Amino acid sequence: MRIITRTSTLFLTFAFLVAGCSQTQNSTSTTTTTTSTTTTSAKPIPIGIAVAQTSNVALLGQEQVAGVKIAEKYFNDKGGINGTPIKVVFQDTAGDESGTINAFQTLITRDKVVGIVGPTLSQQAFSADPIAERARVPVLGPSNTAKGIPQIGEYIARVSAPVSVVAPNSVAAAIKINPNTKKVAVFYAQNDAFSKSETEIFQQTVKDKGLNLVTVQKFQTTDTDFQTQATNAINLKPDLIIISGLASDGGNLIKQLRELGYKGLIIGGNGLNTSNVFAVCKALCDGVTIAQAYSPNHPGEINNAFRTAYREQYKKEPPQFSAQAFTAVQVYVDALKAVDAKTKVSTLPIDKLRTELNKQLLVGKYQTPLGEIAFTPEGEIIQNEFYVAQIDMSPDGNAGKFAYIK
Repeated sequence: MRIITRTSTLFLTFAFLVAGCSQTQNSTSTTTTTTSTTTTSAKPIPIGIAVAQTSNVALLGQEQVAGVKIAEKYFNDKGGINGTPIKVVFQDTAGDESGTINAFQTLITRDKVVGIVGPTLSQQAFSADPIAERARVPVLGPSNTAKGIPQIGEYIARVSAPVSVVAPNSVAAAIKINPNTKKVAVFYAQNDAFSKSETEIFQQTVKDKGLNLVTVQKFQTTDTDFQTQATNAINLKPDLIIISGLASDGGNLIKQLRELGYKGLIIGGNGLNTSNVFAVCKALCDGVTIAQAYSPNHPGEINNAFRTAYREQYKKEPPQFSAQAFTAVQVYVDALKAVDAKTKVSTLPIDKLRTELNKQLLVGKYQTPLGEIAFTPEGEIIQNEFYVAQIDMSPDGNAGKFAYIK
């Protein structure tokens, strides 16, 4: 934003807020804003949302959109930022790096957001987060669990626990379900940064548990035919199969493994941690085990409110990706309130506000749907509560849920 000398504070404030609420469209991306429910006349504070609303990644991104919209209404109904509403500004990243870069650039330079929630994939984060870092715009990754995300820069943090913390929980649960587990086959999407990072953790965990890693099979997130890889693995008679991929490809892989006769346990990685996978593998999803960073049953006022709102709107339990997106918005709201209590947000130039917001969000503690969270100085989430669930499908495959293992 250009700094104009000898203007009043009121004019600067007005210019910033009007720019932040812009709904101009260009040829590379489309801005979508939702309507504030707060009765105040103050201009909203724009928070950017850069997630995958289209492409094969949309099965995850759509759940994040749901969590964000619930958060916007919830916090505006509670008064926003000390009386000033927030406004979420969406940019569709689609499923690739170029779409994410365009989304970040638009949110930063045109929409003048105070911070960004996104992107959906770690692969996208490694490309787009450096743009926000150079512009000194805070980023909260809602689902970026690959190794190295917070290390991108001082303006990059995440509310999604790293795969190194979450993934081993599902292996431990699988061994508990079948104590005779000895042979393990691993599959992963080699063209996805998160899946490559996650499979390294899974493979190391298998070795640490004293299990025999009999094969590692690679695929692409765009693949639909897994007959060769599945047959190769099944021929080795594994007791456990672990899949690191996304919902569409991972769901199809599960389906084909079952159709080819594999009857053992299957672990899905975080990319399959969505109810949208149910429609892909239907009844054959049943029994797939997935580690969780969120449980709808977590006690606490804010999770109860989030869960109630989600169930009223979508008639099912909220998934992890929605809860993490809600949490990312909450962190911005709570941090903005703290900044505003020291210096009115409306009086701060956009560059100063972004800097103060980034400093504040890293030092706060937050009671969220995920439980209490905080951040290390580097931007890594500090979270203590994790879970494991199995997919429980109806016999006809038309309905399913995550059944949490105690």
